[in-house]
Amino acid sequence: MTNEFHYQKETATADSAEVSAACRETQDDIESRLSHIWQELLGIDSVGLDENYFDLGGDSALTIQLFAQVEKAFKIKIPLPMLFEAPTVREFARVLRTAGADRGVSPLVPMQPAGSRPPFFCIHGTAGDVSIYQDLARHLAPDQPFYGLQSQGLDGNRPPLTRIEDMAALYLEEIRKLQPQGPYFLGGYRMGGTIALEMAQQLQKSGEVVGFLALFDTINWSRVPPPSVLSRGYYVFQQWKFRAANLLRARSGEVRVAPEKPARQQVSPLSAAEAPSGPSLSESFALKQVWEANNRARSQYVSRSYAGAITDFRPVKQYGLYAKPEMKWDLLAQGGQEIVSLPVYPPDMLRDPFVKHLAIALSKSLDMAISKGEICRAQLA
Repeated sequence: MTNEFHYQKETATADSAEVSAACRETQDDIESRLSHIWQELLGIDSVGLDENYFDLGGDSALTIQLFAQVEKAFKIKIPLPMLFEAPTVREFARVLRTAGADRGVSPLVPMQPAGSRPPFFCIHGTAGDVSIYQDLARHLAPDQPFYGLQSQGLDGNRPPLTRIEDMAALYLEEIRKLQPQGPYFLGGYRMGGTIALEMAQQLQKSGEVVGFLALFDTINWSRVPPPSVLSRGYYVFQQWKFRAANLLRARSGEVRVAPEKPARQQVSPLSAAEAPSGPSLSESFALKQVWEANNRARSQYVSRSYAGAITDFRPVKQYGLYAKPEMKWDLLAQGGQEIVSLPVYPPDMLRDPFVKHLAIALSKSLDMAISKGEICRAQLA
C-alpha cells in the first residue's frame, strides 16, 4: 500500500513538473502573450515553445482568429501564410520581433518544402489564402515538396489582382524563381484550379512543359449561370446536407475521425475553404477586398482550349448547380480528362479526415506523372 501510494504521488508530481516546465519555457513577454492566445484558441492548458500550431489542432478558421488576436494584442499586421514558415511560438515570436523590417510578402508559400521530388504548386481558392491546403500537404509523402500560391493583397499593402490572367503571370514569375524550368506540376481547389489551368496555358505558350495539372472540384466557371435567390438557397441547403452525410460516414467508421475538438473549434456548416466565415474575416478589409476581387476575376474569366491533359478530382456528389455536363472540362482538354471520384461529399474534401482520400489519389497521380516524365526524358536522351 505504501509503495503504491508513493509511486502514484511521484508520478503525479512528475507530470505536474512537466506541465510547469512547459509553462516556464515562455520567459519572454512576447512568447508568453502568444502562448496565452494559442491556449485560448486551441482550448488547451499549455503550449510549449516548439510545439507546432497545426499539430495542436490549428486549422484555417482558427488561423484567421489567431491573426486577428495577434494584430489586436501587438498592433502588428502579419501575413497569414507566415504561420507556415513560423508554426511554433518561438518562431512566431521571432517574426513579431522583426516585423518592423520590410519582409516583402511573396505569393509563394512553402507549406512543405522538403524533398527531392518535383514540387507541387497549389493555387489559392476564392478566399485567397492557402491554409485550406495544410491538411493535404501534411498527408502527402514526406519527400513531396508542396508550395501554395496566395493572392496578392492579403497583407493589405498592395491591391488585389482582378484578372486571372494577371494572377497566373505573377505566380509563374514566383515559381520560376524556385524552379526555372519544367516540367511543372500544378493544381488548385475550385477557383485555384481555374488559375492553374491558365498558368498551364501560359507555360505551354512560352514553350515550357506541364507535367501534371490537377483540378480539385473545379468547374468551368465561364458556363455557370448567374445565381438566383432559389439557386443560392439550394446551395446552402446542400452544404448542410453534404456536411451531415460526411459526419455519418465518419461515425459509421468508413473514415477515421480525428480527436474531437473543443466546441469553439467545430467546423461551420459553411465550408471555410469556400467562403469567409467568422466575424474576424468579415471585419478585415484586406481579406474582404481579396475575396471580392477574386470573385470578380472568376466570373469574368473565359476558359480556353488546353493542349494538354487534365486530372479532375471530384467528390462522389456535387452541388446541383455544378453538376451540368457543360460545366466540365472534357471539351477543352485536348490531351484528355481523367476523372478521379473521391468517396467524400463536398464541402469537406480538403479537411481531415476526408482529405486523406484526396491525398492518396493525388499521390498516385503524381507518381505516374513523374514516372511518365522520366521515361520521356530517357527516350529523348
